[in-house]
Amino acid sequence: MKYLPLAFIFLSFSFIQNDSGKEHEHPLISTIAFGSCGKQDKPQPILSLAASKKPDVFVFLGDNIYGDTDDMNVLREKYKMLGEKKEFKQLCETAEVLAIWDDHDYGRNDAGRHYPFKKESKEIFLDFWKVPKDDVRQQREGIYTSYFYEGDGRAVQIILLDLRYFRDNLRAYQNEAVNKKDFHYGLDYWSYETGDSSLLGETQWNWLKEQFLLPADVRIIASSTQFGITWNSYEAWANFLQEQRRMLNLIKETRASGVVFISGDVHYAEISKLKEEGLYPIYDITSSGITATWRFATPNFNRVDGAVMENHFGMIEIDWQQEDPELTFKIIDLKDKVRIARKVKLSELSFE
Repeated sequence: MKYLPLAFIFLSFSFIQNDSGKEHEHPLISTIAFGSCGKQDKPQPILSLAASKKPDVFVFLGDNIYGDTDDMNVLREKYKMLGEKKEFKQLCETAEVLAIWDDHDYGRNDAGRHYPFKKESKEIFLDFWKVPKDDVRQQREGIYTSYFYEGDGRAVQIILLDLRYFRDNLRAYQNEAVNKKDFHYGLDYWSYETGDSSLLGETQWNWLKEQFLLPADVRIIASSTQFGITWNSYEAWANFLQEQRRMLNLIKETRASGVVFISGDVHYAEISKLKEEGLYPIYDITSSGITATWRFATPNFNRVDGAVMENHFGMIEIDWQQEDPELTFKIIDLKDKVRIARKVKLSELSFE
């Protein structure tokens, strides 16, 4: 098979923000695939399998490479290894590819706003993903952005968050109220109990409010760490409870309908369902295992499907032909077996 140059593949999918507040506009879509946690020095047959499904969009949710370095030349070389993989090229030929980062492709494990090479890392990120020079991400801090897909009176909004560039340091675990003997793994981090810690940063929060005020039927929020889980001592929104609360309140304040989270990081797949008074259920579909796997799934009282511990990718299919459009959340493993399939009516993700 003859592959197109990456420059040609990516140049077509970013446009500067226009007066409507929409940063990138495209025709309506119905299939969104996603995944995370792929080591650049390993085969990635999951990407070939995802390409075979011919999704409209594929979202890389972070840890797209394992850079883990302060040497920007090393970071570039590891991105280059990913870009040269035949599976990656096959996916880029088949689907529009979007990306956010997590800690390992940002530069350091669990790093946040104090990472000293974040500006250099951002430049490498934008260069690899072929973000045009007139794109809004070139002019502002961080890599967050949004995409709109519209047609036939319907709209899908994909919001790509940046959970690294502005995030305060994590709070080390030091609470003896939780007995470590009740857990079969180490406890790394504890939840902040004050409102002066930040995950997204004020500028990104203000931007997100503007995005929620734009009309859309389905809003897919790409978060590199899990949004909907309960505390497990690893990285997650549960370590910034005031930020998680702020997100839920913002959805209610703006009456943003159709919000669904997709997330990565943990090296397994699951679906969480967060219930909040005065709000429709918030689903978080976690897909983390392009090459990575983990030994166990941590406790999560919001888990409604999973966990899937084998390599996999995620998929959201939207059936626009129904009067009440139906969303199907899927996790598909390397053997092309659908391990999770949950159907949700669009009306179930609404304030009406």
